[in-house]
Amino acid sequence: MTANTMRALVATGYGDPEQLTIAELPVPRPGPGQILVKIAASTINPTDLRVVAGGFRDLVELQFPYTLGNEFAGTVTEAGPGVTRFRVGEEIFGMALPRQLRLAADPVRPSLSTGALADYAVFEADTPALDHRPAALGAEQAASLPIAGGTTLALMDTAKIHPGESVLVIGATGAVGLTLIPVLTTAGAEITATARTTEATDLLHSLGAHHTVGYDDYPTGFDVVLNLALFADGLPAAARSLRPGGRLISIIFPPPEPRHLERDDVELAFVMHTGDEANGARAVAEAATAGRLSTPIARRYSLDDGVEAAIDYARLHPLGKIVVTV
Repeated sequence: MTANTMRALVATGYGDPEQLTIAELPVPRPGPGQILVKIAASTINPTDLRVVAGGFRDLVELQFPYTLGNEFAGTVTEAGPGVTRFRVGEEIFGMALPRQLRLAADPVRPSLSTGALADYAVFEADTPALDHRPAALGAEQAASLPIAGGTTLALMDTAKIHPGESVLVIGATGAVGLTLIPVLTTAGAEITATARTTEATDLLHSLGAHHTVGYDDYPTGFDVVLNLALFADGLPAAARSLRPGGRLISIIFPPPEPRHLERDDVELAFVMHTGDEANGARAVAEAATAGRLSTPIARRYSLDDGVEAAIDYARLHPLGKIVVTV
């Protein structure tokens, strides 16, 4: 590499994570309202792999090479014209969709980047999805929190769980679920969570889940179902587990429609976390440093091993975040 080039985890076409590669690309330059960040840590997320597998081709046709990466922690190394919020040398963290996914971003203050699984990335400065990283929050922990922590805050705000309510969490062993379960416990919920292995069951119980079930064996009579994993074709089974008047809240894109539930006596809501003031980087940092939010880290990889990190995430289903350090 030269002073003007960097490493990045990229897709050169649609496909499985095995076709990803570590490429040498030009270091991006910040324009007006943008900052250049030297990445310290980033993560692998379901959206990263779903996008390169073609899961969003009905919304956007990718241009390749496509650099992956949404969450990050790092150091500002350059600020473009008009940036006053961040200064060179400051430690920041947050989440930003790669620019090609602009259609899924906040339409008013989109948090976009050149892709955070790289040595450097350019971000929009004026968005609540980014903020200064508190000294008490390490870079790896900070990079793990924006999506799972912010989604947890958004879910809790939408679900409005009352003490004693019964809650079924579908997809509980993903990063969002593992972050959410302790928060539901604090809220006083009676928690049933999905799990496939003894290891997952033990972890969920240690985090506060009262019961675990399989994906094809939902009990009935729940007040609330939180769907963190199922697409539309799986929602009828989830909805059947609700009592009349119950609430189903989903985070899986595209947004489900009431007809997908195959019953009309329950409420449906969709949560898409884009990092606004209520659940953006500052809110997540405050909750984390106060001990109210924590996302477990399952594995750590270097950027040079980024392809292996993506493959392991897809094939091994780790219980917690996969962090890529740069």
